[in-house]
Amino acid sequence: MAKLSKSFFLREDVVQISKELLGKYLYTNIDGIVTAGMIVETEAYMGPEDKASHAFGNRKTPRTEKFYSEGGIAYVYLCYGIHHLFNIITNKTDIPHAILIRAIEPKEGIETMLLRRGKTKLEYNLTSGPGTLSKALGINSSQNGLSITGKSIWLEDKGVKLKEEQIIASPRVGIDYAEEYINKPWRFRIKDNPWTGKAK
Repeated sequence: MAKLSKSFFLREDVVQISKELLGKYLYTNIDGIVTAGMIVETEAYMGPEDKASHAFGNRKTPRTEKFYSEGGIAYVYLCYGIHHLFNIITNKTDIPHAILIRAIEPKEGIETMLLRRGKTKLEYNLTSGPGTLSKALGINSSQNGLSITGKSIWLEDKGVKLKEEQIIASPRVGIDYAEEYINKPWRFRIKDNPWTGKAK
């Protein structure tokens, strides 16, 4: 067990980092309550050239300000006014790369996750989407810009090793506007893991 250091997120290859995050554990400590899950699905976004990215063309708005920070922080935004989506910023300052965490397998604090999601029994859809996992982990806009190597949000390597054939690469979801970037195989899932989202 080792906490991922900032240097892990400062590397240049966001696609590789996105794959390497599979099997890592994402932790939150909200008001003294710890919850955690193993990351089983991610998506890489490679702004500014990626037309699916909020930072395409170096677009800068109050919402995307954090995108241009040095890697190792959280980028949390509200989607459709309903779901908070949790992303990890990577690479160096002013290179807007990000990884959307799309699904986790619940591991710690499951009772709290159920409570936050208004559920009474453990089912795959507890954390099988980017909005639902954020709610289960207690992540919202107040964590936008926080270090992901701190005491509120962090990631751990627990020695889960995945072979290449255990990783499914496929196009990302909900980016029909992204032209030549629609079919980039930058969505990664652990094969046969029941907690991942459904296939596109």
